[in-house]
Amino acid sequence: MEVHADWAPNLVCALARLDGHVVGFVANQPAAFAGVLDIRASEKGARFVQFCDAFNIPLVTLVDVPGFLPGVDQEHEGIIRRGAKLLYAYCNATVPRISVVMRKAYGGAYIVMDSRSIGADIALAWPLNEIAVMGAEGAANVVFRREIAAADDPDAVRAQKIDEYRRELVHPYYAAERGLVDDVIDPRETRAVLCRAVTMLAAKHAELPHRKHGNPPQ
Repeated sequence: MEVHADWAPNLVCALARLDGHVVGFVANQPAAFAGVLDIRASEKGARFVQFCDAFNIPLVTLVDVPGFLPGVDQEHEGIIRRGAKLLYAYCNATVPRISVVMRKAYGGAYIVMDSRSIGADIALAWPLNEIAVMGAEGAANVVFRREIAAADDPDAVRAQKIDEYRRELVHPYYAAERGLVDDVIDPRETRAVLCRAVTMLAAKHAELPHRKHGNPPQ
C-alpha cells in the first residue's frame, strides 16, 4: 500500500508484508527525475521513516540513487538542511533496518538512504551495484584530469581511464570487500532473503540515549 503516491514520486514509500511481517518500504524511483533526492522526497521519506519507527514497523530501503538534485532553487530552499531530515530519521530509528543497493548509490545521497555507515542492520546489494562517490565518467575526469589534458589523444585516454576506474572500483564486489555491504545477492532471491532478514531481526532491541529529546533539523 503506497503512501502519498502523487507527492514526490521520485521516492516511493509503502507498507507491505514479508513472510507475514508488516514492513515499510522506502525506495528510489528512477522513472521519476532519475530517482534523485530533492527537498520533497527527503521530507516525504523522513516522515515515513519516523512513522514506521513510531509504530515499530521494520524498514526496508531499496537504493537506486544518483545523488541529490543540484540547482540554485534547491540550495535556496535549503536542500542540505531539509535533506538532513531523512538522515536524522534513519539515524534515530530503532526498528530493524535492511537496505538493498539495486543499482546506483552515489555520494551523500547513498549515505542518507540507510547505508551501513548510519546504522543499517543488514546491507545487501545486487550484482550490478555501483557504490561510489560519483559515476565513473565524472570521477575519471576529476582524478585523471591532468593526465587526460596532457595526452596527445585526450578522448582515448579518458575512455581508458573511465574503463579502468569502472573495472577496479565500481565492480560488483568492491563494496563487499570494503565492508559497505554484507552480501551480494541474486536479484531473484531478494524477497526470500528479505523475509529471512526480517524474521532474524524481529527480536531486535535498541535503546536511545537517555535525553529529553533530540535536535532534528527544521
